[in-house]
Amino acid sequence: MGEKTIGVGSREIEAANLDDVIFPGPGITQGDLISIYRRLSDTILPHLAGRPLTMERYPDGIEEDGFYQREAPAYFPDWIRRVSVRVKEDDGNQPVVVCEDEATLVYLVDQGLVTPHVWLSRADRLTRPDKLIFDLDPPDGDFDRVRGAGQVLRDILSEVGLTSFVMTTGSRGAHVVVPLVREEGFDDVRAFAQSVADLAVAEEPDRLTVEMRKEDRGDRLFIDTLRNAYGQNSVAPYGVRAKAGAPVATPLDWEEFSDTSTHSQTYTVENIFRRLGQKADPWEAIAGHAQSLGEAHRRLEERADGV
Repeated sequence: MGEKTIGVGSREIEAANLDDVIFPGPGITQGDLISIYRRLSDTILPHLAGRPLTMERYPDGIEEDGFYQREAPAYFPDWIRRVSVRVKEDDGNQPVVVCEDEATLVYLVDQGLVTPHVWLSRADRLTRPDKLIFDLDPPDGDFDRVRGAGQVLRDILSEVGLTSFVMTTGSRGAHVVVPLVREEGFDDVRAFAQSVADLAVAEEPDRLTVEMRKEDRGDRLFIDTLRNAYGQNSVAPYGVRAKAGAPVATPLDWEEFSDTSTHSQTYTVENIFRRLGQKADPWEAIAGHAQSLGEAHRRLEERADGV
């Protein structure tokens, strides 16, 4: 059955089904995936720490049905940190995992976790996001469209005084992210993001859209700002995606993103460690760039008036 005890620091984790194949193409087993995340732990944990986590689980491998799970099961060990979050549907609360150490990460992968998704706010101030996100997902898988949209957003954000960061999602598109000081609620942050998206569409109406209905988008790329809401989440940087070839969501610098050879699945479990050995995480210091939207609101209004 591939069962063994894995020692992680002071923890002993009884791992099961280590020989089960999770990625049939490259033959990556659950044990292999645990090893991959252990090697990634120093890089990925800073992006998980303090944030409620949604687990994308595939206990029978990625070719079988998986599921998303937010609530931490009662059987999870007591040493795994949880935060109580409000559930809008019934105004109740549920415990959600916060992954802050390698032992927790190993335990979750042993439970079938393939991809961690994290909130845009932290457990100590759930209603105040420290990230604003634009999700760029092309209608036809053409990453050149994503690249163009990302560059338009970067330029607008720069003109209103905001530093932005970019990451391939490992799926089809990319995320453009603005780190924030935690002073505004989700509604205000989402409204600002929507204003930026509206301005981008005004500048590139033939290539970009904010139309919610797919049938109204045509072949234009949809700039999605809906993740900027309480309880929403996004794929964690360096999360392995449940796709053929095991691609990895990878932060880039803007020069790399602009390279026409770059696409959303450029990095996989096969080459991500070579990259990390040659280049520091471009998001390593992202928290140190936290910004206020106050002045940016005013500048954005002026910018919009000039379109």
